[in-house]
Amino acid sequence: MTSTTPPAEAGTVTTLRRPPIRQSTLVRSARAHAFDVFVATIGQWWPLQPYSAGKERVREVRVERCVDGRVYERWDDGTECDWGRLLAWDPPQRLVMTWEMTPAPTEVELTFTALGPALTRVAVEHRGWEALTPEQLGEDCARPGGYVGGAFVRGWAEILGALTVAAEA
Repeated sequence: MTSTTPPAEAGTVTTLRRPPIRQSTLVRSARAHAFDVFVATIGQWWPLQPYSAGKERVREVRVERCVDGRVYERWDDGTECDWGRLLAWDPPQRLVMTWEMTPAPTEVELTFTALGPALTRVAVEHRGWEALTPEQLGEDCARPGGYVGGAFVRGWAEILGALTVAAEA
């Protein structure tokens, strides 16, 4: 049996793809409600400690509801810190944004899928880890360990859990 695939040339470097982080949760609410809770009240339910730049200084988190709109936090002194910009805005089904809370921008997509009249699957995919160096992938973020240590996996699970509680309240 012969192979039609040519052998790799000596010295060729293959970049390993860094898999996206995928998390999801089921929310006992209508899709439009779950989406609205995420966008309209993000500053009330998002665990700002530790998942913000300003921590205890944060007074509000806002989502500008349009493509190229900012997602940002405002501190007690008026300082604003961008989390990212919306690349896609398709309420109540999905939003895609840059994520600027990493050393190099990555991308976050949230989808809201109706599974019934009062049941929604909310899924997040955080991708684009190729933009970070190996050292940056191991740096602590809001939690110790960074991407390689599972901090983002644990973080998104915690954030989605907080969304679930807020949307079901």
